[in-house]
Amino acid sequence: MSNTTNRRDFMALMSVLGAASFSTAASFAQQSMPRRTIPSTGEELPVIGLGSSKPVSEIATRGPGPLASVLRELVAHGGKLVDTWPRNAENDAGFGRVINEPDLRDALFVTTKIDQVGAAAGTRQFRDTQRLYGRDTLDLTQIFSLTDLDTHWPNLKEWKAAGDTRYIGVTVAEYGLYDQLKSFLGRENPDFVQINYSITERRAEDELLPMLQDRGIAVIINRPFMNGSYFDRLENEPLPAWTAEFDCETWAHFSLKYILANPAVTCVLTETSNPVHMAENSMAAFGATPSAAARARMREFIDRV
Repeated sequence: MSNTTNRRDFMALMSVLGAASFSTAASFAQQSMPRRTIPSTGEELPVIGLGSSKPVSEIATRGPGPLASVLRELVAHGGKLVDTWPRNAENDAGFGRVINEPDLRDALFVTTKIDQVGAAAGTRQFRDTQRLYGRDTLDLTQIFSLTDLDTHWPNLKEWKAAGDTRYIGVTVAEYGLYDQLKSFLGRENPDFVQINYSITERRAEDELLPMLQDRGIAVIINRPFMNGSYFDRLENEPLPAWTAEFDCETWAHFSLKYILANPAVTCVLTETSNPVHMAENSMAAFGATPSAAARARMREFIDRV
């Protein structure tokens, strides 16, 4: 593939070649997507996951097929983490049916979030999620954007102790919550923290990511593409030829490889309802990783465009 291939070119190529073009890569990747350790247990997770809010929210209008296709592409390439955010009973029940299909039931690491105010509302949301997802035990339960944090955190610890969830954590997706997150980390020790970080949104790498690594806390990354604005920004930019040095073939790879070069990162979420994009994103985990010098060059480039 040319070093100037952008996301649009990649999609066009895949539409010509068809899904079979990924089958060979998937057969290799299924056993070999790089994994990183969850420090609190030693369990390993593949480094690329799916942020599924968009495909789950589309179930009511598009049916479960697009979500199922994206999840199967993730699994075929060796991934397993699917991050969710409960929205409504119809969509969540559809999600539950998909993740419990025979080929997916034991292949996924399923997360959920609590985003309600008040202990009763948070507990009700969690119990509804268990029922709708068809999972007595969730893999990871998170407090979304630190919502009503002091109320929900004791409940998450109780659910973990009772075996209702294997891991617990919190999420942030904006710089404005960083101080509150640091205060929380000063008194609690979650298994996971989910945080915004990308080639264009780098503030976490100065203090928070080193802190989380030193504390032995697993890190999930959200917003690797700035909710799509990253691609808008680069739409007319050719991918620099020097990115071939670290096996970068698309702008999606450019941001994902930058993120994955940081050793504090456990898994990066890529949100898509397109299986071609899921395959493209997954392949960023393979090949060379940019060196410190290459990452500096990437920063300089992205700051100019």
